[in-house]
Amino acid sequence: MDFSDKVVLITGASSGIGAAAAVYLAKLGGQLVLVGRNVEKLQETAAKIQAVKGKTPLALQADMTNDQDVKRVVDDTIKKYGKINVLINNAGVLETGTIENTSMEQYDRVMNTNVRGVYQLTMLAVPYLIATKGNIVNVSSVNGIRSFPGVLSYNISKAAIDQFTRCVALELALKGVRCNSVNPGVIVTDIHKRGGMNDETYAKFLEHCRTTHALGRVGQVEEVAYAIAFLASDHASFTTGVNLPVDGGRHAMCPR
Repeated sequence: MDFSDKVVLITGASSGIGAAAAVYLAKLGGQLVLVGRNVEKLQETAAKIQAVKGKTPLALQADMTNDQDVKRVVDDTIKKYGKINVLINNAGVLETGTIENTSMEQYDRVMNTNVRGVYQLTMLAVPYLIATKGNIVNVSSVNGIRSFPGVLSYNISKAAIDQFTRCVALELALKGVRCNSVNPGVIVTDIHKRGGMNDETYAKFLEHCRTTHALGRVGQVEEVAYAIAFLASDHASFTTGVNLPVDGGRHAMCPR
């Protein structure tokens, strides 16, 4: 896979799947635009890319729930590079909550980041993606494919991203722009701890996941990064509208 001379804009690039995908795509020759809220961690990702490519990527601090920040991301990317070849919508949050104890404030926090920010950024980037015959990869979740109790607003947001992916794929297909998603299972990142798990609970959760994933283990960020790179590459030139599970078989499992 060769991303030489391709400008790759990736949100949530400060940690986890986003950081791993950014570093991997840089190794494949891409010119990276890193977007994230945490400036310190964003710079850590930038430093890894600098070590790989010898060039400093464009790093943009932005909150995907802020309309002006989202607009600035596209404006600054075009100002520096003049084009966008690949858009990777990875930024997301997870919060626990059921229909009995959730709130509209929680719903708004999760949906504004996981759906509204993706909607706006994609809308603004589309004219540039049409110009380059580029493509979009959305980072969804197995939670968009299957239903799990206890993370209601997150489940809804990821189901929305899966539908968004398919609709945008159909709308842009004849303009030469592909749109796909990856749907990870449990991947070792800090999203669950940010969602409220302490170290002990998280360790027990990872152990339990050995039984909920067909391959008997959780995934690593690099494994999702490889799938993102494939979908974003010319090797997937006849692939669009796909929600691709990268979940150790969890989407195919049923309780026994």
